[in-house]
Amino acid sequence: MNKVNFVKNGISKLPPGFRFQPTDEELVFEYLKCKVFSYPLPATIIPEINVCKYDPSDLPGNCEERYFFSSKDTKYRNGNRMNRTTNSGYWKASGTDKRISTSACDGIVGIRKTLVFYEGKSPNGSRTNWVLHEHRLVTIENNYVNEIGDWVLCRLLMKKRSITESDGSTSHMHKRNKVRGLPRLFDFMMVSKSEHSSTSSSCSSSSNNIEVSSNALDHEETSGYADF
Repeated sequence: MNKVNFVKNGISKLPPGFRFQPTDEELVFEYLKCKVFSYPLPATIIPEINVCKYDPSDLPGNCEERYFFSSKDTKYRNGNRMNRTTNSGYWKASGTDKRISTSACDGIVGIRKTLVFYEGKSPNGSRTNWVLHEHRLVTIENNYVNEIGDWVLCRLLMKKRSITESDGSTSHMHKRNKVRGLPRLFDFMMVSKSEHSSTSSSCSSSSNNIEVSSNALDHEETSGYADF
């Protein structure tokens, strides 16, 4: 049986209602391993593109998370350092590498490197919200990581701005209320004694003129729930 090809013109196209949300383990063990060793892929859904040759905004696709097989483009012919410079910026490593294990076998099968895109020239570029997770297939011998193959699997995403970054005034107000120990809607629930007494007298005086049947209310509530 032929497998369906979900890649058209370098862009992943899924039927309506379908989502591609693999775990790190699935990306490395089910997709990257098959790509490196030329095994049949579970599905043709990840296009091939040299990610670091393009600015992130120019890469194909419009999903929140985009996936690409990318060849290892080394900066120097005899070196292992990858070239991560694009037309208008560069990718810079952030944090420590995450080791990826799988339940199918005992041990580490991959690593995930996190990269952040900077606009401008290194080292004075401006940090953006573009994030790239670069998955690599590895073996570990005597605590030494050996990379396998000439392919990496990349997950591209746009990091969302936090509430503090998007609205500093809202965050400041929330912190101020938290310090005081008061709920934010406290002022709306305050009723003075004078207002309470006047309201009570008004309600008592008007209670003689207005009659509400509790049976009618019970009937309305019962009939309302009976419709579900």
